[in-house]
Amino acid sequence: MNIEAAPTIKNPPAQFAGDVWVDMIAAPHTADQRMTVAVVRFRPGARTAWHSHARGCFMEHIAMFEAGDDPATTTTWKEHITDAEFLGTPPTERTAS
Repeated sequence: MNIEAAPTIKNPPAQFAGDVWVDMIAAPHTADQRMTVAVVRFRPGARTAWHSHARGCFMEHIAMFEAGDDPATTTTWKEHITDAEFLGTPPTERTAS
């Protein structure tokens, strides 16, 4: 694994909406290495495009954010993503079933 400092990069609009920056921490450099480690920073309102990873869903997410003046209102949770949305089922097929 390479742990040399790499410059912060701004991710392209094809992958993210809004301003998102990536700091690579480690990336594979030989065939037997697979782990990529990065810090991804989102400007308020920015978000990622739907995506999946080749080796499944084992990953770790570290969230860092500023708390609201009232800690009870720091996070506003919305509805869960449905299985159909997660699997990418087109909306017309979702409503037909």
